[in-house]
Amino acid sequence: MMPKSLWLWFLLCFGLSFGQQPDSTERFLFRYQQIYVPAALMTAGILSDNTKRKRITPENGTEAEHLLGFTNRFDDYAQFAPMLTVYGFQLVGMTPKTDWANRTAILVKGQAINLGLVYVLKKTLKKTRPDGTAYSFPSGHTANVFAGATMLSIEYGEDYRWVPYVSYGFAAGIGVMRMVNDKHYISDVLFGAGLGILSMKFAYWTHQYQWNRTPTKADPFTAVYQSVY
Repeated sequence: MMPKSLWLWFLLCFGLSFGQQPDSTERFLFRYQQIYVPAALMTAGILSDNTKRKRITPENGTEAEHLLGFTNRFDDYAQFAPMLTVYGFQLVGMTPKTDWANRTAILVKGQAINLGLVYVLKKTLKKTRPDGTAYSFPSGHTANVFAGATMLSIEYGEDYRWVPYVSYGFAAGIGVMRMVNDKHYISDVLFGAGLGILSMKFAYWTHQYQWNRTPTKADPFTAVYQSVY
C-alpha cells in the first residue's frame, strides 16, 4: 500500500497542474496570485516537517519507511531535464516566450537564487535525511526540477497548453523518487518544490529584458531548427 505521504504529494501536484496554468501576456509583471501555489507548498513543507528526523527501521520494532527498498540515481540527472528542455523545445520548432539571451539570463538568475537559498537552508538547519545522512531540508533536486518546470511553463505554456501538465507532472515524479529513494521526507520535497517555483518566478519578475523579448533571426537556435524543417 502506498504511504500516506505519497498520496498527499500526488494530490498536491495534481492541483499544481491546474494552479500553474500559463498566465496572461502580462505574466512577467508581479501579481499576488502567482505566489499562492509556491507559498502553499512551502507552508505545507514546514507544517509537515518531521522534527525527530529518525528513520523507522525493523530494528526498532516498526516497519521501515523505505518504500520497497527502492534505489536508483535517475533523479540525480533528471532534475536538470526541464532546464535543458527550455532550449530543446525550440530546437524542434516550438516558439518560446523570450529570446535565448533573456532566457539564459533568467535561468542563471533563477538558479542562483534557488541554489543559494537551498544551500543556506541546508547548512543552517542541518536536518537529517531518512537514510541517516545530513542536509535534508529542503530537497535541492526537487527545487531544481520545479524551477525548470516553472520556466518551461512560462516560456511555452501560453502557446502549448500541455506543457505545464507535462513539466509539473515530471517534476512531481522526481519529488516522489527522492522520497522512495530514502533521501527525503515529504516536508523536504514540498518546501523544495515551492522554493523552486518561487525562485524562478522571482527571476522573471525582476528581469529587465535588455535584449529582444521574442525570438528573432539573431537567435542562434533559429538556424538549427529551420534547417531541419
